[in-house]
Amino acid sequence: MRKLVLAVGVALSLAACSAGSAGKDTTVIIPQGASLTKAAELLEEAGAIDDAGAFVRNAKIFGGGAIHPGEYEIKKGTSARTIMTMLEEGKTKQRFVMVPQGMPSILVYEKLMAEPKLTGTIAVPAEGSILPDTYSFQAGESRASVVKRMQSAMDKAFAELWAKKSPSSVVKNRNEAMTLASIVEKETGKAEERKTVAGVYSNRLTQGIKLQADPTIIYPITKGKPLGRRILRSEIDAVNDYNTYAMTGLPKGPIANPGKASIEAVLNPAKTDYIYFVARGDGGHIFAKTLDEHNANVEKWYEIRRQRGEM
Repeated sequence: MRKLVLAVGVALSLAACSAGSAGKDTTVIIPQGASLTKAAELLEEAGAIDDAGAFVRNAKIFGGGAIHPGEYEIKKGTSARTIMTMLEEGKTKQRFVMVPQGMPSILVYEKLMAEPKLTGTIAVPAEGSILPDTYSFQAGESRASVVKRMQSAMDKAFAELWAKKSPSSVVKNRNEAMTLASIVEKETGKAEERKTVAGVYSNRLTQGIKLQADPTIIYPITKGKPLGRRILRSEIDAVNDYNTYAMTGLPKGPIANPGKASIEAVLNPAKTDYIYFVARGDGGHIFAKTLDEHNANVEKWYEIRRQRGEM
């Protein structure tokens, strides 16, 4: 009798491991809330297993646990036992969406809406509420849930950075911090310059000098998208809630989604006497303490541009 039981167990084990092996490479999406029976039916339809009923019976005999929804890549020859393990462990195919530092929320919105594997609609996220990073998602996941993860990541990061805020920082709350950080993010592409740029803007805010940050001119026009042309004189003079050439102090809110480094820079700016800076053509800047020094630097930059035929 014992030999018979053992033989039956071996037979079932072999059936679970071999019968129903995938006959081809395939992808199967198990929806949220799907039962084991429903998952087996979907696997059979996709050609991943031969017999949904046998798959369910064997899973129950061998104590199959709860299954996870998601998109599964199943290679040709994968056994039913292995497929069941994949479902139990949630070994789903991972897809990714990247939000670069300084990306405005309108472009985050467009990127998510253009992703065909996501579902549902969203509004444009609040500017500065998204933490730039690479996020994984599963086919069939809602866009709203992805945005929620991005915003939760920003909330967590900001709380950690704010706890280490220097007394020398000029920002008084999250909106001011995110606004200034977004300007720093858009103004320099050099990691080593962020704290110095933050120090310059902190000095200007403290002394009541206009920030005169070009990206704040562009934001009301394009919501942060590239302007694609030179800024017009009329746009420099435009009075609105963002243009720091026409107003003293910070804009009313962020102009992009800054990364951790830019947020940290405005919370812990460099101690410097610099008041001015001008681009030097390689993503970096030349800094100055006086207007005369700054004007000389500007003239040097104009001469470089003239030699390049840009002016």
